Order: sequence, then C-alpha cells, then structure tokens
Amino acid sequence: MARIDLFFRLMLEQKASDLHLASGNPPMLRINGELIRVEHEPLTDEELRSLVYEITPEQKQKIYEETGDVDFGYEIPDYARFRVNFYTERQGIAAAFRLIPSRVLTLEDLNMPPVLKKFAMLNKGLVVVTGPTGSGKSTTLAAMIDYANLKRHDHIITVEDPIEFVHRSQQCLVNHREVGPHTKSFAAALRGALREDPDIILVGEMRDLETIELALTAAATGHLVFGTLHTSSASKTVDRIIDVFPTNQQNQIRATLSESMKGVIAQSLFKRVDKPGRVAAMEILVCDSAIGNLIREAKTHQIPGMIQVGKKKGNQPMDDSIMAYLQQGAISAQEAYEKAQDKKKFRPFLLEPPDDFED
Repeated sequence: MARIDLFFRLMLEQKASDLHLASGNPPMLRINGELIRVEHEPLTDEELRSLVYEITPEQKQKIYEETGDVDFGYEIPDYARFRVNFYTERQGIAAAFRLIPSRVLTLEDLNMPPVLKKFAMLNKGLVVVTGPTGSGKSTTLAAMIDYANLKRHDHIITVEDPIEFVHRSQQCLVNHREVGPHTKSFAAALRGALREDPDIILVGEMRDLETIELALTAAATGHLVFGTLHTSSASKTVDRIIDVFPTNQQNQIRATLSESMKGVIAQSLFKRVDKPGRVAAMEILVCDSAIGNLIREAKTHQIPGMIQVGKKKGNQPMDDSIMAYLQQGAISAQEAYEKAQDKKKFRPFLLEPPDDFED
C-alpha cells in the first residue's frame, strides 16, 4: 500500500470530496464544500514530493518536471478512484485529489429532473453540462451515461483527462479513453471516434476551438455528444461556443448550433443546512425550433425569457430550482441570495437584507 493511501482512506471516512496537500502546510480536506485542516505536521517539499511520486507514473513525473503541473487518475482497486493534479507554487510542490465515487450515482439518486433522462435517450445532437469547477458536472454526466448504458443498446465512447467515473458495459458497449495514455488530445480522440462507430460520445472538456468544432461535427452527423464548459448559464454557453470561432465563421456556426444543440444544463452546488451534504440547483434549457431560431438570429439574450415560459417542455430557470430548495429548508437564505440571478425574489428571506445598491 502506498503511504498516501492513508490520507485517501481518511477522505472516505470523513466523507470528503477533495484532499489538498501543499508544501509548508498540513493536509486539508474539503467536506461539504469547506476546507478543514487535518491534525498533522506541515509537509515539507521533500516529504510531499516523495509521498506523491510513489503513486505517479514515470511519464507523468516527467511531464510535471517539464511543465510544472500534471493531471492523471489514481485507483485503489476495489476501493476508490481519484482525479489527481500536481502543481508547483511558491513553497514547492502542491497536489489536489478529487474523490471519484466507485459507484455511479443514478439520476434517481441525485433527484434529477426527468428531462435529463430524455437527453440521455436522444438519437443525436449536443448536450452541454456547464458550471464552475467543482459544481458536480462530472457526476451529472456520469448519471446520464449510466442511464443510457442501462436503457440503450449502443456504443459509448468517453474521452477524459483523466478518466473519472468508470462505467461497466451493460446494455451498451462502453470504451473509456484518457488523454495522454490513450490519445494525444481531445481533438485527436474525437477525430478517431468518428471512425469507431459510436452512438454516444462524451467529451470531458470542450476546451478549445478544434475540440468544439469536432464535437459540433459529430453532433451534426448523427451522434449524441455530451460535453462540459465552464459557463454559468444556458445563454452564456451558446455565446461561448460561438465566440470561440473567428468572426467570419460565426454565422455558419450559429446555423450549425441551432440545429445540433439539444440541451444545456447549468448547475451550481449549495451546502445543505438540513443535513450534511450538498445539492445541485440547475438551469435547464431544452432546445426546440424556437430556441434554434434565437441562436441562428443572434438573439441569445432572449433565451432566459424562453426558459421561463417553456417550463412544460422541461425548461427550468435557475432561480426556480434555488427557490424550491430554499422553501424545502435544504439551503440557507444567504447562499440562495448570493447565487440567485434575480436577487429581489430572495430578499424577503434574509434576516438582514443588504442595501438596494448591492442587488
């Protein structure tokens, strides 16, 4: 057993989502969204480097020493998987470890809206899950892939950096590819995927023009593509995809996206106040012909209004999701107010509302 496995076992015992190790500091665990110090002596750069190198493949060590940061996955067989990132900072090496649960949570486990099942059963198109880092995008995507794996008879290819949730082939054949060990880049894997007879492609991160362009091509040519972006709303997601392209291509991309985009899930995590844990509030956009017209005509600023009036189709405004949790007593009024889009709706719930100019 690697020495660092003791910290990983502590993570599971404490139900922590992340472990942070940094030179000159004691270890810290993220529990329910907050960092908690572990009772341990501060780690020196030499101690920490020795600790983490014990689990680091030689090739990844080389990348870290050349670039100053590296990502990879680490697994304790039959126990847990971790997403690993090393980076160099002022006092030396530092590392962040994200726990990937060994069991994929289902859409029912996560209490997700029924429309996510419909997204998982689409024949083709692009579905994007968005939100800040640590907002649960991977968990939501894994639940939709799990549903498809149970209900469809198709070929699923995932491309991630690194591989997070591992899906055992059930009704579907599931192939996992990791950037680095299995393919040079997301773009290279996507180009290859088009020749590998996939029905569903999961792109761990749509991080550059080439990857986004290939994802759109795959969605437009009869594949169901799931991807992630670091945007905060459905309309900003559409704008982000279009803005990646040169100005002279944007009209063409709007036309392609108007036909290929099938859904956007923008989510944010909230700390529960009724019991330990967190919940995900979601804005959901179901793309129909009316939304397609707004994308094509560069009227994405009208999308929030369409979400509001299209709830029967499965659309869900972020503030409605936040309000539901607040009224259930699951989240605090303060956090609801801070993360809401229309803060005036949440002012009456605050014991000490801020001045109007802070809205």
